[in-house]
Amino acid sequence: MSSTTSVLDELAWRGLVYQHTDGLAERLGTGPIAAYCGFDPTAPSLHVGNLVPVMGLAHLQRHGHRPIALVGGGTGMIGDPSGKSAERQLHTREIVEANARAIRAQLEHFLDFTGANAALMPDNAEWLLSLGAVDFMRDVGKHFTVNYMMQKESVKARMDAGISYTEFSYMLLQAYDYLELHRRHGATLQIGGSDQWGNITAGIELIRRVAGAESHALTLPLVTTAAGAKFGKTEAGAVYLDPARTSPYRMYQFWINTDDRDVGKYLRYFTLLARADIEALDQTVREHPERREAQQALARDMTSRVHGADAERAAEEVSTLLFGKRDPRELSAAALEALMREVPCVEVAMPESGAFDTLDLFVSGGLAASRGAARRLLEQGGLSVNGNRLGADARTVVATDALGGRYLLLRKGAKEYCLVKIRG
Repeated sequence: MSSTTSVLDELAWRGLVYQHTDGLAERLGTGPIAAYCGFDPTAPSLHVGNLVPVMGLAHLQRHGHRPIALVGGGTGMIGDPSGKSAERQLHTREIVEANARAIRAQLEHFLDFTGANAALMPDNAEWLLSLGAVDFMRDVGKHFTVNYMMQKESVKARMDAGISYTEFSYMLLQAYDYLELHRRHGATLQIGGSDQWGNITAGIELIRRVAGAESHALTLPLVTTAAGAKFGKTEAGAVYLDPARTSPYRMYQFWINTDDRDVGKYLRYFTLLARADIEALDQTVREHPERREAQQALARDMTSRVHGADAERAAEEVSTLLFGKRDPRELSAAALEALMREVPCVEVAMPESGAFDTLDLFVSGGLAASRGAARRLLEQGGLSVNGNRLGADARTVVATDALGGRYLLLRKGAKEYCLVKIRG
């Protein structure tokens, strides 16, 4: 996409514009600009709630502008008070540097670091960690009054509970970041969540005072669900981009379970699907919500973007299996490996006869407390192996039926599973 005149319209249509400075549309229409957003490395992974500003940068890049993903290796040692009700834990430099490296790798799934408008990924530790306190107060602090800083929402919201000087000064560090990126890379736009307006406009003021230049701000909405819950949270906690924290299957399930009231909004926010495609999916939600076609499109797009096409296919296979829509014998080797991470898994030795005692098998798999309990379940028709319900007289399960030559998928009732890995 090459047009430099319609990016604000694109973002607005997608619901990604919360607030912006006067004159931004005109500036975007005059030619490519450098736009930045900061990412806080106080955790070793981004989560799906971070993706709104990431997608903002992605859309800017697709319209010919240069995105700058600033990793806050310096500010991350303090923590931004915006949206927080209490003082944040301070981290060592080593922890922050490790977190920053992990976040860099995750951002590469969304931004292109090659080509004429290749994304940049500087770390503000480059300039903040060598900045002396006296120099900072003289060169930056003198441009801001305490009254000005106390009017910012990120500070006002914390006055009753208390805020340390460390977090109080965060606004000035972020303002200095904007000035440094303006000097080093010509940045004239900063984007962020709607709670970042005060910090961003402080940077605009510093650039005006020090460099005599015009710069801009664009904030994007903070995401909530139609039910009023915090976006990106599940019973298991936050949904992370790191597969070691949130598996591709769990990522897929997060998106596939999107409420009908939210799915159109999320397709706009988080995917690069064309307007016509999204509006067609909106129509299917209205006319055939039971098909969940919009949720499937969202889950496929996001899981593939974050974890790759192969991991997405395996996650989709596991999802359709566990919810009763796929024959276990159709599972790929990758899906079987993924399934091992999502259901209880036990390893049993291959019997000499090549046939497992059915009752012992379900006891070993933890789906029955005893042989007697397993027998009652079997007689009631409540046990299945590899998707096939066992008859009351099914006393053995033959190893030759194993999936991929080495797995048996046990099921009790409709939803309790165990994967048996055959040893030997």
